[in-house]
Amino acid sequence: MRKLTVAAYAALSLALGVSATSTMAHAAQQVSVEHQHVTLHGELVQGALVVGKTSADNQVKLNGESLTVGESGYFVMGFAREAEPNHELEIVTANGQAHKIPLTVASREFDIQRIDGLPQQTVSPDPVAQERIRRENRQIAQARQVRSDMTYFTGPYIWPAEGRISGVYGSQRILNGEPRAPHWGIDIAAPTGTPVYAPIGGIVVLAHNDMLMSGGTLIVDHGHGVFSSFLHLHRIDVAVGDVISQGDKIAEIGATGRATGPHLDWRMNWEALRVDPQLLLPPR
Repeated sequence: MRKLTVAAYAALSLALGVSATSTMAHAAQQVSVEHQHVTLHGELVQGALVVGKTSADNQVKLNGESLTVGESGYFVMGFAREAEPNHELEIVTANGQAHKIPLTVASREFDIQRIDGLPQQTVSPDPVAQERIRRENRQIAQARQVRSDMTYFTGPYIWPAEGRISGVYGSQRILNGEPRAPHWGIDIAAPTGTPVYAPIGGIVVLAHNDMLMSGGTLIVDHGHGVFSSFLHLHRIDVAVGDVISQGDKIAEIGATGRATGPHLDWRMNWEALRVDPQLLLPPR
């Protein structure tokens, strides 16, 4: 494990002759797309993170918005939980030729999850707690402002911990009988002290032992606006600036913050979008 300062790294329907192979999962196509100017890998489904590769000289746009293309030609794009079905990927080559590729994003049905027994202060916080939450959310947002050229996000990914899946991305949560925002991660239930391993490499941008809602909180930058968050940790074994590799032990599962029992809540963001980590993982 190396250390850097944060400042130091400051259903496809393609009309252009694309071939694709697919297997059904989450009611979506698992795609491996090859086109003369781009390849795509991932599931075209709500909540997905999709990795692409093109010539480093090309420009890439999703729905008219420019995406970062790295020196190796990799780029990444994500689709929100509520993403509409129709999207357009545009590849502009060095000679100015534009190739527009329609993408169809499949919808998903999300679970409803009821959780009781939470400390009421974390469900309906008082003004003092609300101010603390806002302050901690600003810390999280600042950590995610970093934009790096790393391409750890290309994978492949490994499971970060052993345990039972006790919560999934996108589920509508009812906490102590009160409807709340959807759950944005995958929960892996296991005893306190169970090791947490890096699913892919990256650089640590936040390590906080005691946030009100998320308890022990660790955020890792994987490049191009892709971040992992590991929540409710009992112990954090890395520090801001550490360069971690896939499989490194980075933390231990706990029940800190808003939790009814020990588990890992692993979340992923691409820019402002929250995406589903489980779509990136191999079957168990």
